[in-house]
Amino acid sequence: SPTAVNNVESIATVTPIIEMGGAEYAKLGVEHSTGTRVFSLSGNVVRPGNYELPHGYPLRDLIHEVGGGIAGGRSLKAVIPGGSSTPILTASEAEKVTLDFDSLSQAGSAIGSAAVIVLDDRCCMVQLGVRVSQFYEHESCGKCTPCRVGTRWLTQILKKIEAGHGTHADLDLLLDVGDHVNGTCLCPLGDSDAIAVASYVAKFREEFLQH
Repeated sequence: SPTAVNNVESIATVTPIIEMGGAEYAKLGVEHSTGTRVFSLSGNVVRPGNYELPHGYPLRDLIHEVGGGIAGGRSLKAVIPGGSSTPILTASEAEKVTLDFDSLSQAGSAIGSAAVIVLDDRCCMVQLGVRVSQFYEHESCGKCTPCRVGTRWLTQILKKIEAGHGTHADLDLLLDVGDHVNGTCLCPLGDSDAIAVASYVAKFREEFLQH
């Protein structure tokens, strides 16, 4: 009132809402997450792609039935459920959640952009941290110091750990830097890097210690 719609997914949803009627469309999905969503499935699955499904669809079914399972017959290690900015889920967590706001929030993650990234048992979580942090470092506009400096610092620490030159103090420093980035930036970009990296350490700390 007035409302500016700048999201192509929102615009694309208008037509079926008008055709079906709001009440009928709202019957799709689950409470608090009505309607459908385009889930962009990528990573180590047999059939990656964009799939429109109702909210509340089981994540395990998206991976194993819609996506054809883990490529090469390998085992599932982890899933990023809503794009690189959302906290990671372990394989056991991924088997239990449904793709809606409430279920993923209760699991400590988020539906985000609905970009589901599937990771098999070959994935190195430290290397994943490096690549994700490099992305946010590159995308930073540089306007605010916590993001401009923090994302670069996170990347540098992660590279040091990946190379096998890290210490326990570096792991503590990594999380400390993330804490100082999260919530202090002018936009959520820096926060996204800090939140994602912290989730890798929290869920797969032993891998970081092995490095």
